[in-house]
Amino acid sequence: MKKLLVSLLVLSLLMTGTLFAAAEQETAEAGWKPSKTITMIVPWGAGGASDQTGRIVAAGMEPILGAKIAVVNQPGASGATGQKSAFDADHDGYTWAANADASVATYQVQDLTPDISHRDWNAYFAIFTPCVITVNPDSDITDWDSLMAAFKSRRVKVASAGIGAGGHIAAETFASQMDVTYNHVPYGGGNPAVVATVAGETEVVMQLSMEVADMLRAGRLRAIAVLDSVPLKITGVDEIPAITDFASGFPSVGFNFGLFIPKDIPADAQEAISAAFTAASQTDKVREFAELKGSVAVSIQGEEADAIMEQAASMFGWLMYEGGVASVNPETLGIDRP
Repeated sequence: MKKLLVSLLVLSLLMTGTLFAAAEQETAEAGWKPSKTITMIVPWGAGGASDQTGRIVAAGMEPILGAKIAVVNQPGASGATGQKSAFDADHDGYTWAANADASVATYQVQDLTPDISHRDWNAYFAIFTPCVITVNPDSDITDWDSLMAAFKSRRVKVASAGIGAGGHIAAETFASQMDVTYNHVPYGGGNPAVVATVAGETEVVMQLSMEVADMLRAGRLRAIAVLDSVPLKITGVDEIPAITDFASGFPSVGFNFGLFIPKDIPADAQEAISAAFTAASQTDKVREFAELKGSVAVSIQGEEADAIMEQAASMFGWLMYEGGVASVNPETLGIDRP
């Protein structure tokens, strides 16, 4: 058995080494080698899903590109402030953003970035993570029935990373599907929203599995359901039931996280970044991180990523507009109804 484990470890290292060598060769052939530090703007507070994903991907890309990637947290306006800063910088490949599909896809309908469309970005997705309904363990909400009783009898305080963030979209979907109202309490990122619920400032948070996993393991949050059609397994946590076990037909609510870079950067920079991302997003380190956080490691870019962004704009843009959260009619932006 020991020999087998050693052999598997050696094989894994060889495969990783081969992957990185190929990526380094591709970046060299692209003809773009960074001559200065790359800035990655995370438009949310530290510790959230965008921040965690951005940092682990950046760490994998640095040795391939041969450049330092400086991570800067710039929260504000539900992530639109930092996202706009990344777009307003020179489109030379040296300024990136780390964010989620739904956030970037809905900034325009929220009138937060009127002149910047989700179609102006190349997206590079590394992690997919579903939303989970969790509560403060001291709450009288202990299961689905008590959750619904609470929402039917009072305006439950629900924390989120901000208007248009994943947890807010999850809460809006929940309210729409279950015909309830709630008291939305926005924070400057997923981690502050989770901490607020742990501290008892709010009673419920529907943020991402990546953001609640540690608190669930520590017993500082209680899980009620994952907003998906299959149960969620997180290392060290009892299996979390699917929301469809209680509400048949409830749509899955989950988001893709990764990098966003303006589409019109130089072609050689785009090629080099693409190759580096492919290698960095497919490492064991990213896969193990995703598993620990109850998420799924993916490696998506190009046309597939564009299609995901269009779907997010359609699904969540219209949800927010019809729910009165977004002010701009998606139809005026060429966004089809889901």
